[in-house]
Amino acid sequence: MSRDDLINTTRAILAKAGFDVSSALNLRSICFDVVARKDERLLIIKVLSNIDALSRDAAEEMKTLAEALRASPILVGESSSSGPLETGTVYTRFKIPIISNETLADHLIEEVPPFIFAAPGGLYVRLDRDILRDARESKGVSLGTLAETAGVSRRTIQMYEAGMGAMIDAAIRLEEFLNVPIIEPIDPFEYKCEKRPEDREMHDGERTASEALNRLLDIGFAITPVSKSPFEAITRGSRTVIFTGLDQEEGKLIQKAVAASEISRVTGRHSLIIVGKKRSTDNIDSTAVVTDEELKKIDDSDVLTDLVLSRSTKR
Repeated sequence: MSRDDLINTTRAILAKAGFDVSSALNLRSICFDVVARKDERLLIIKVLSNIDALSRDAAEEMKTLAEALRASPILVGESSSSGPLETGTVYTRFKIPIISNETLADHLIEEVPPFIFAAPGGLYVRLDRDILRDARESKGVSLGTLAETAGVSRRTIQMYEAGMGAMIDAAIRLEEFLNVPIIEPIDPFEYKCEKRPEDREMHDGERTASEALNRLLDIGFAITPVSKSPFEAITRGSRTVIFTGLDQEEGKLIQKAVAASEISRVTGRHSLIIVGKKRSTDNIDSTAVVTDEELKKIDDSDVLTDLVLSRSTKR
C-alpha cells in the first residue's frame, strides 16, 4: 500500500469514529500528516509505511507540538525492520506510540483496545497491580506459589505487583490461576509530556534569527520555534495560540498558509503569516496575513491578536 493510501485509510478510520479530521498535509519535511479532534482528544499523526523512517528530529517536534497544544502524538505504520506490525500491539519509537491502521480501527470503531505493548526483549502486557495483589492475598496464595504458577521468580511477582509489565504467557497463567481479569487494556493515545510547554518557549529578552519573531517577543508573546511544521513558530499570548509562518516564495507561502488554516480549523487555534510586501488580501484561506511594516507599528500583543482574529474570519 502506498503512503498516500495509508494516510487516506487513517483519515477514513478517524472520520468513521467521529473525529474531525484535517485533509492530508502533503508537505515535504513536516513532522506530521494529519491532525484530528474528537471532543477534548486532539491527535497529531504521522503515517509511515516503515516506522523506522521516523527521525529523532521529527519525533521531538511532534512532542513539542503535543505539549504546546495538549495533544497526543501518534505514528501509524505498517512495518518495521523486524516485520509487519502486529494487530492489537502498541510499539514506540523515540517515546512516540505506534500502531497499525488495523489496531486503530479496532480501538476506535470496534471498541476493542490493544492489550500488548512491544519493549526490548519481546511483547508484554500491563497488569492491574491492585487486582493482582488483592486476588493473591484474598485467596491466601503465597508469592512462591504464584511465581511457580507463572514460571517466574518471587522477585518478578513482587515487581508485577509494583507495576512492571509481564510477558504474555506469564500474565495469562496468572489470570487463569487467580480467575480474575488482571490484564489491562492500553490507551495508545495516552501520552505523558516530557516537558511543560513553557520549558520550550522563548520570552522577551531572548532572540531568534528572525526579526519578525523577535518583534513578537518584544510585544509580549511567548514563542516556540519549530522547523518541521507548516509554520515557523507557535506563538502564545494571554488569549490565544497562533501558528505563525514567515514570508516564503509565493507557491510555498500559499501552500503553507492553507495547511496552517486546516490545522487551525481542527485544533481551534488561529494562524498568521508575516510577509514583507502587502498582498491583495488580508488572509489566505483562514490564515491572517500581516506585513512587516504593520507589525512594526504594533506595540501590544492584544492589538495583534485582535488583528489576527479579525482577518482570519474573513473569506
